[in-house]
Amino acid sequence: MSDKARKLFEALDLDHNGTLTRIEVITALRTKGPSLAASGDLPVWAVGDDDASSALFDAADQNGDEVLTLEEFAAVVDRRFGWS
Repeated sequence: MSDKARKLFEALDLDHNGTLTRIEVITALRTKGPSLAASGDLPVWAVGDDDASSALFDAADQNGDEVLTLEEFAAVVDRRFGWS
């Protein structure tokens, strides 16, 4: 798991409970995405609309429980963003 994935997860975890919900991912990427991209913590091309954020959530939710753990999230973003 990359440090970038961990940092991005923490930035998206709006309620700081150690997991991500679909709404949290969509909301956080909508509100924080541009600044995360500007600081290099998210690829610019990864700042998308709500559908793209929802698709990222679906790709990461490996067990279908509608909650992302850091491990689930990192496995997808490290591969998708070329961080590992």
